[in-house]
Amino acid sequence: MAPNEKQARERFVERILISWVGGQDLAAYQPANPQLGPVAGALEQERFNSVELLYNYPSSDIAPYIDWLRQRTAIPVTGHQITLSSPVNFGEIYQAAHQVLLDLRGQNPEAEIHLLLSPGTPAMQAVWILLGKTRHPATFWQVSREEGVQQTQIPFDIAAEYVPAADKVSSRSMTQLSASAPPADAAFDDIVTQNPTMQRLKSQASILAARDVPVLIYGESGTGKELFARAIHNASERSDRPFVAVNCGAFPADLIDSILFGHRKGAFTGASSDREGVFQQADGGTLFLDEFGELEPAVQVRLLRVLQDGSFTPVGGGRECRVDVRLVTATNRDLMQLVAEGSFREDLFYRVAVGVLYLPPLREREGDLNLLTDRIMANVAAHDAHLKDKKISVEARNLILRHSWPGNMRELHSTLLRAALWSQTDSIDAADLRQALFQMPEKEGDLLGRDLSKGIDVQGLCDDIWRHYILRALDATHGNKTRAAGLLGLNNYQTLTNLMEKLGLK
Repeated sequence: MAPNEKQARERFVERILISWVGGQDLAAYQPANPQLGPVAGALEQERFNSVELLYNYPSSDIAPYIDWLRQRTAIPVTGHQITLSSPVNFGEIYQAAHQVLLDLRGQNPEAEIHLLLSPGTPAMQAVWILLGKTRHPATFWQVSREEGVQQTQIPFDIAAEYVPAADKVSSRSMTQLSASAPPADAAFDDIVTQNPTMQRLKSQASILAARDVPVLIYGESGTGKELFARAIHNASERSDRPFVAVNCGAFPADLIDSILFGHRKGAFTGASSDREGVFQQADGGTLFLDEFGELEPAVQVRLLRVLQDGSFTPVGGGRECRVDVRLVTATNRDLMQLVAEGSFREDLFYRVAVGVLYLPPLREREGDLNLLTDRIMANVAAHDAHLKDKKISVEARNLILRHSWPGNMRELHSTLLRAALWSQTDSIDAADLRQALFQMPEKEGDLLGRDLSKGIDVQGLCDDIWRHYILRALDATHGNKTRAAGLLGLNNYQTLTNLMEKLGLK
């Protein structure tokens, strides 16, 4: 290949024109109509390499128009039929347009996106501007009879995230910072969300609160499991009784029984007096066992008995005790997988998993990032007067939207707090946020130094590794699946998509 030809190919960047099809476009191919319509007019006056058309018309109405358009141009013309309940439904328009742009970016990450604003409803035009100024940087065009085809400058920046239709979110402020322990009087209004899935979970949790049944809450670390547990307790008939929270993962192996069920004086070295266990402390109220999946099999047996009839014997005691406790458990592990492997008792699982709530990770809570960011910053300001005037720039907000937040709410809070502390001005910019985002070091021993005596789920380890690096690759490529697949050594973006579906990643 000649040097000049090679340089020319390296400089070539595909220009894709994307537009809705409007009424003026459909009228253009009629013989009696002298006007070309916005799409054909733009293709006649400007150079593009392909055109992607979105339409909400019956295919029978669109097919003749697309055939006519293909006869007028040598570039590929592709149609995307979009089903909308209304041409002014912002939510449906956003979802459809966003998906088309994602697919195009995945197929050709280096292409230039050009959005034609003229055809379609005002809602469609507004969504194009929203997407083209945030998640899918684009060049904007307009066509008019008076001015012809013109590139349009949008003279402002936008930091926006699509918010699905949902009930109004309560304006009640959080009383404590989200990375701290949830407030003792936490209620469902303290669970801040605009996401339909989270709204549904709040509704389900409120129903469970009114019924005195065990509840299992599972999800990644930092998703708010204790906040849900406290809200369930405070909305229940036990709200005036104790709420006792215990981290099962922090139990010393030789003291687990004593912590759970108490001990009598002299039961073991150091037992200088009688001591109540957490079951007795929570009598009449709610016992919250966090990291429930970490319990040893021997403890699971004793726990099963107290859940069955409310009775247990303290360590070193000779007389049985009885308690009335509502149990709420939480874990970031897959208990069903542990049951299948034989490391967790099946009868205990079914005993605690009566009411089950899965809390999604922050990256799946579309619509919540900006809301949670603002709420966290308001609480940071409330706790420190020196931080009350801190604002987050447009670039920093868009960086927040692109990050995958593997630590969920805990990571979001600590990152914003660090950025606020380190910022030298009243504005937290993208540089401040990048500095505040920590990249945790890899720990080879965590993977290769596991204790074989307890058994190892190698397939589970492989899945965890894939989840970890897929999220990092998507973060590094700002969601571009083609480039992410390349970073991961996969053949194409479809292979990555299939793998993400298998692993439950969205």
